[in-house]
Amino acid sequence: MAKDNLTAVLYGIEDLRLEQKPIPEIRDNEVLLEMDCVGICGSDVHYLVAGRIGPFVVEQPMIIGHEASGIVTKLGKNVKTLKVGDRVAIEPGVSCRECRYCKEGQYNLCPEMIFCATPPCHGNLTKYYAHAADFCFKLPDHVTMEEGALLEPLSVGVHACRRGNVNVGSEVLILGAGPIGLVTLLTAKAMGASKVIITDLIAKRLDVAKELGADYTYLVEKDVSEDDNVRNIHRILGSQPDKAIDCSGAQATARLAMLATRSGGCVILVGLGQPEVTVPLVNACTREVDIRGVFRYCNDYSAALALVASGKIPGLKKLVTHHFDITETAKAFETSRYALGDAIKVMIHCQKRDQNNSVKFE
Repeated sequence: MAKDNLTAVLYGIEDLRLEQKPIPEIRDNEVLLEMDCVGICGSDVHYLVAGRIGPFVVEQPMIIGHEASGIVTKLGKNVKTLKVGDRVAIEPGVSCRECRYCKEGQYNLCPEMIFCATPPCHGNLTKYYAHAADFCFKLPDHVTMEEGALLEPLSVGVHACRRGNVNVGSEVLILGAGPIGLVTLLTAKAMGASKVIITDLIAKRLDVAKELGADYTYLVEKDVSEDDNVRNIHRILGSQPDKAIDCSGAQATARLAMLATRSGGCVILVGLGQPEVTVPLVNACTREVDIRGVFRYCNDYSAALALVASGKIPGLKKLVTHHFDITETAKAFETSRYALGDAIKVMIHCQKRDQNNSVKFE
């Protein structure tokens, strides 16, 4: 096997290095993957800039990256569901499978969760990576490796829409047109939402949302009052949304989600910002607006893959605006961090782009 295992390691704030690492040994229930694509997530950038997200602090060198796909190159002796050469998407969180949360189907809440690139756990922006076989999802031939990597953020959108019971006829407000807001838009439309309005502070992001199928967009301007924002959203939508999904995490968007949602509706909080915020809780309670949190995803990868494979989310590939080789990791992070060239999703390729795609990525 090739000895090249170039790896992106975060040592601390503003200290991301490329270095060679030993090719990992695999356990009986794992597979060794030759990595293909790794997308840059906002959390990856945040660890680089701040060195922490909430209680998760980079205290020792950590391999970065968690939105990924790869090729199976070696099987653990107990692995029966995959074979060498399979193209797979990687669900990056591996739970204990034994605690109450795992047994009740809420494994994303497992206290023993090992999640890629969440300190102290290593990620997968590396040439070779070992992962649990049952958290690898075989890709159909017509699904690209890039789409496989995008299943990670897409699963967040699937989980958010499921938490909000988005279905046929739903009228949905999405706050924030970043990558998560956009995959949530794609998911809501695929699940049958009749009307989706999405908001943002940046007009260009809303242009992309419109191209991806948003029925309406709303540019939030700083000098417009909260009450006027609510009225404007209702006027544009022609009604009051029964679902609001906050993909921003700012106090202002959480408040707007609660105030704009119709009585008896549901607010889903996806974006994570400050640990404590001021929200109109009494207003929401007296109107019986449900408020539900989202933490990653759970049992959603198969659904996300099915949506992509069936062609119900054809716009997913449009989210990838920039491509870099793993040797260009520093430039890739700079592009994502500063949204250079109107970057939405930046993809890092650990192998030659399209090498493992039977259908060319456009």
